[in-house]
Amino acid sequence: MVIRDIDTDAAAAHEMFQSFEGMEGLPTSAPAARRQLSIEAFVRSVYPGVLVALTIALAADWLAGHYKAPVMLFALLFGMTFHFLHEEGRCIAGIEFASKAVLRTGVALLGARITVEQIIALGPVPIAMVVAGVTTTLLFGLLLARLLGQSRSFGVLSGGSVGICGASAALAIASVLPKTKESERDVILAVVVVTTLSTIAMILYPMLVAAIGLDHQRAGLFLGGTIHDVAQVVGAGYMISQQTGDVATYVKLLRVAMLLPVVLSIAFFIARAQGGRGGAKVPVPWFLFGFAALVALNSLGFLAKPVVDAAGDISRWCLVVAIAALGMKTTFKSLIAAGWRPVAVMVAETLWIGGLVLAVVELAT
Repeated sequence: MVIRDIDTDAAAAHEMFQSFEGMEGLPTSAPAARRQLSIEAFVRSVYPGVLVALTIALAADWLAGHYKAPVMLFALLFGMTFHFLHEEGRCIAGIEFASKAVLRTGVALLGARITVEQIIALGPVPIAMVVAGVTTTLLFGLLLARLLGQSRSFGVLSGGSVGICGASAALAIASVLPKTKESERDVILAVVVVTTLSTIAMILYPMLVAAIGLDHQRAGLFLGGTIHDVAQVVGAGYMISQQTGDVATYVKLLRVAMLLPVVLSIAFFIARAQGGRGGAKVPVPWFLFGFAALVALNSLGFLAKPVVDAAGDISRWCLVVAIAALGMKTTFKSLIAAGWRPVAVMVAETLWIGGLVLAVVELAT
């Protein structure tokens, strides 16, 4: 888990497909052994990138307080100006660590501020909205991919990454899809496009909900039900208010929870289509269980107020640091070589789930 959190998303995709070739008995080109790092070596590996992300977070926090502006937006924009640090050099491992492990820790700690009573107060609408959003986005992705001449695998991959949880969903779904010569390109493209679209949504959607006059709870339902990656959902939600951030996080984690049944269902259908050949392991997000555990402890009254306050402060700093790291990972130049059709599929899927969730929020809440 720790080593995975300092690998780039592209490296994870390359390694995944290389392991597939080995399982199929095909020759692989000098597979690199997984590094076993001591604690000291691990710290030396990640501290430059984490230090840069923390410095950006401190600068963003100071400016946000001085100008009364969203700290998450400052952290994101400052991070994007330092994208060159993620292209090569000693900072890459730390940037990956901050954008993954630090992010997940921050999200898990958010559970200390939420209770079951708050969740029950939302009613059944968020659950129905999430199930409908994920299901229809997958089906829409399949249809649109066919219309634009893309493979069914890309339709499922893109629909799942847009509908569930961005890059994490893309890698999980790709692990059970049939392997073709375009598979690796498709998953890396999906990771790049979904991260870019999620970053754009993080900036634009808070302005959209303000323009159409959604209250804090309905704004949280919309943001949590539409933005692709957890970090950007959290960033967009807490740009607006504490309540909006809490609701958006809960709705987003409902979408993350859909990863397991969706990937298992895809593996099942593919196994049936291929005559029963097995599927791959499904990664389960640990921060979802951490979040749920803290919600349960807080609901039962086991967390004292100083503990809840401390968890909230640590969570906030973790998320600002993670947003800064995500900014450093964001680039637009990789999209140019892929052509417009795969990008168009994912943009259309993003508009689809956005329109569906907005309709539910306006009509059913």
